[in-house]
Amino acid sequence: MRLLLDTCTFLWLAGGGRALTPAAAAAFQSPDNDVFLSAVSAWEIAVKYAGGRLPLPEPPDRLLRTERERLGVAALPLDEDSSVHVIKLPHLHRDPFDRMLVSQAIVHGLTILTPDPQIAQYPARVLW
Repeated sequence: MRLLLDTCTFLWLAGGGRALTPAAAAAFQSPDNDVFLSAVSAWEIAVKYAGGRLPLPEPPDRLLRTERERLGVAALPLDEDSSVHVIKLPHLHRDPFDRMLVSQAIVHGLTILTPDPQIAQYPARVLW
């Protein structure tokens, strides 16, 4: 399976915050699965950190790469197909970061690891 971490899921894994469900943890830890963190999540983290809404133990430019490598998570760039796919999504909520993650998941055949019930309403595979 190919997994896309929701931003909050990555932050919990990186910082030891909220625990994943047994199903999400098993999927994340399985060596059979490829796990990705989107550039969209990096952007979201940077924006919230710069605005003072996301305290981190170190700046995002260091934290993201360090934690991705420690966790064995690959970077997923934002591509044109995913960017324009967002127009095909229903307007379930206004969070542009979540909408772009959903678009990437659909375009690239990824399953999103997320506890977010709003993301689960979109036509993308979700696991939690």
